[in-house]
Amino acid sequence: MRQARHADAVPPAEGAGRCVPPSVGGDRRVYAIGDIHGRDDLFAQLLDRIALDEAERDPLPRLLVLLGDLVDRGPQSRQVVERAMGLARSTGDVRFLKGNHEEMFIAAARGKAQAARLFRRYGGVETLASYGLGAEDSALMSDEAMARWMLAHVPRDHVDFLDDFADMLPLGDYLFVHAGVRPRVALDAQIPADLRWIRGDFLNHGRHFGKMIVHGHSISEDVDVQPNRIGIDTGAFRSGRLTAIGLEKDRRWFLQTSA
Repeated sequence: MRQARHADAVPPAEGAGRCVPPSVGGDRRVYAIGDIHGRDDLFAQLLDRIALDEAERDPLPRLLVLLGDLVDRGPQSRQVVERAMGLARSTGDVRFLKGNHEEMFIAAARGKAQAARLFRRYGGVETLASYGLGAEDSALMSDEAMARWMLAHVPRDHVDFLDDFADMLPLGDYLFVHAGVRPRVALDAQIPADLRWIRGDFLNHGRHFGKMIVHGHSISEDVDVQPNRIGIDTGAFRSGRLTAIGLEKDRRWFLQTSA
């Protein structure tokens, strides 16, 4: 498993008007985890790595943030959801953000055939296999039949749990979201579609957003550190590298599982 990688504070973005590095604020330590995408094996490894990292630091209250896309593509989506539900039950120091894959999963699991079509296309077959529907059987199903199967077989508490995820989490000078934010739109006026789905307009924007954005959704080979954003989706479902960022006041570091 990869060791912690430390980084300096982010320099100000063009037009940022900042003269100090961003701070997560408060007497707390924050760990945010990128897109898990059905890799419960990596999820468990990274939680262990976070626990070891925490043990090496001064005691502080901890907040764990999951940036969304827990499901799809990887083989263990059900197990990831159940592990996340266990975290929610056992501790109050965890927050969950809704990704576009949660959005598709929830709609399909509530019987919507159009959502099932998208869900199937973007990694849903692997998710359904984790819930007991084999790939050969799902391939023979119409979108309507798949939506009906999900309505009947995906536990309602799983669906309700995912649907309760937030769209954003502001902490100090940082804003945690799944995909990103719409440039030139106030942070308190952002819409869920952008927070869960946006890509190019956000990634290519060179100016500051008002807060340092920590996001997943857009895969990069390694952590994508920019003056106005930090992307931590390192394609865990195919790369074997699941990434977390650690934040404490104006310091940050990264943890990864091994490829």
